[in-house]
Order: sequence, then C-alpha cells, then structure tokens
Amino acid sequence: MTLSRQDLLGSLDDLLQPQRFKDYGPNGLQVEGKPRISRLVSGVTASRALIEAAIDLRADAIFVHHGLFWRGYDGRVTGWMKERLRLLLAHDINLFAYHLPLDAHPELGNNAQLGLRLGWEGRGRFGEQELGWLGASTMGEASAEDLAAHVENVLGRTATCLPGDGRPIRQLAWCTGGAQGFFESAIAAGADLFLTGEISEPQAHLSRETGVAFIAAGHHATERYGAPAVAAHIAAAHGLDHVFVEIDNPA
Repeated sequence: MTLSRQDLLGSLDDLLQPQRFKDYGPNGLQVEGKPRISRLVSGVTASRALIEAAIDLRADAIFVHHGLFWRGYDGRVTGWMKERLRLLLAHDINLFAYHLPLDAHPELGNNAQLGLRLGWEGRGRFGEQELGWLGASTMGEASAEDLAAHVENVLGRTATCLPGDGRPIRQLAWCTGGAQGFFESAIAAGADLFLTGEISEPQAHLSRETGVAFIAAGHHATERYGAPAVAAHIAAAHGLDHVFVEIDNPA
C-alpha cells in the first residue's frame, strides 16, 4: 500500500499535535520528496548515516526526532548540511521531524516509552510546557544507586548517578534528552530523583544541596524509543512498511 505525502503529514500532525508546542525548530515535513510513500524508515537523528541506511532500504520517507533545521543555526547549505540534503534530494526521500511533540505524546512519546521500559508509571507532569513526567517505580522504595543500576541494565549504557542524601526514592521525575535544566522544576514538584539524558555543572551542586538524586543516562540512549513507536503506529494504521534504524551515539 502507499500513502500520499500530505496524508502522512496529516496523520503525524493529528497524532503529535505540534501546534501545541513552542519548539526549537520546525515540526513536520522538513524536506519534500516523493509524492507517495510505501516504506518509512525511523531513527533518532537525521544524520548522514541514517539517510544512507534509508537509501539502502529504498525508503520513501524518514521519520526522526532530531531534524535538520534548528533555531539559531547558520542557514548556509555547505559541508555536512549540504551532503545530507544532497542525499535526500538525489533519492527523493521525504524527511519528517518532530521534536517536543515526540517527547510529549502520552503513549508513544520518548518519555512514555522510556518509562514503559524502566517500569516507571507516569502519574503527572511538570516543567516547561509540562514536558517532564512524575511517577513511581515498580521497584518500590529503591535507592538511587539501585535505580541507576536498573537504568544501566535496561539501556545498556553507563549512567552518571548523584545519590543525593541517600533517601528512599518514592517520587520519580524524568524527561528524556537534554533536559538537565528541568532539575529545579523536578525538585519543586517533590521528586526524590530526576532522570534525564545529560548533566551540566550546576546539577551536581543542586543534588548535593537539596538531597535530590540525579541520573544522566545519555541523550541518545533515553530518546531512541519514541520515533520507532510513532512510526510503527502510523505504518500499521496505513499499511506501510516500517524499519527502525539504530545509529549508535555515545552521547
């Protein structure tokens, strides 16, 4: 079966509701390709490696979390940007990218899918645009170190853990990717532990001074589940072929 480019865009917009978000770049169709789509490839980032894999798979469209265009980027088409665009245009491949809307979807988004894999039940929202999730673990009142070991086992990635004051972890907060700036909001929301992808210098001090634990488990590692979940859902609804391509990233 095939689906028109416009109908695929409409289905993605209906599901992810990008109009609800103030984002860092354009959501939706970023590069126009073939008018009809039968095979959809999903990945985390529109890197050259992903585009080349999509070409090998004879994809008509790519769906990603991290697209090509961001607020504040240099608009010149040179170097790596020129090469990515050249490949997409030469092979007539559509590129669809959804950033914050993909983080936020209540069932298929990055936060929901990460929580599902970790056994963390979402019970509320916090932070800017309510992107952060609040919940509890099926492990009960485990320590921060126990939860960090669990995260490492599930994600297959070494995590940075600041244990806080050693309190039992009752209230969890998480937001995938580069959401270390949400730590203060998580503390204000009553979290005993906050998990995200990255850590910056201020978070270590905040953890020590507030007693709230902090886990940084990798930007890519925490955000590799939403894109394939959404793409698989859309593909199944419209009878499209779908392939998820994992391009590893140590970040």
